[in-house]
Amino acid sequence: MVREAFDIVETAVVSLVTVIMVFTFLFRVVGIEGTSMIETLHEKDIVLVSDFLFEPKFGDIVVLNLPSNFSKPIIKRIIGLPGDTIDIDDSEGIIYVNGKELDEPYTTSPTYRKSHSIDYPLVVGEDMVYVLGDNRNGSTDSRSIDCIDKNAILGKAFFRVFPFNDIGRIG
Repeated sequence: MVREAFDIVETAVVSLVTVIMVFTFLFRVVGIEGTSMIETLHEKDIVLVSDFLFEPKFGDIVVLNLPSNFSKPIIKRIIGLPGDTIDIDDSEGIIYVNGKELDEPYTTSPTYRKSHSIDYPLVVGEDMVYVLGDNRNGSTDSRSIDCIDKNAILGKAFFRVFPFNDIGRIG
């Protein structure tokens, strides 16, 4: 009886340590606040984020920690990588990356410049990324806060775990 109790406690401790290690080193759980990623993600969605072997790529949805601009981490989509040229046609609401119109099935609103202090066309600097929210009219992003240092990326959002009827891969 004592041996069985010991086995149960041992299994529980090993399981707890394993869960802690996974959440510490492989991924974290992030709750979505705000409307900047609608239609892709919504307020109160919960996603898994990982930086394990992560190298930013075009189109990745990433969580950023920008304490000088925001009190909490934010989530955006990478639109430009180092060396990319970003241009926004304000009359048409179209964004161009390296001279090509961006095909954006994930957004339903046009893209307009937000800040007159950022000059376009803009070349994304070394170790920087250009990010936009999918809900362009309700997003504070690189159009107003400029390019983001790659070191501010906490990881890539890859899986929605809540709400349960929307569980699945995101991207």
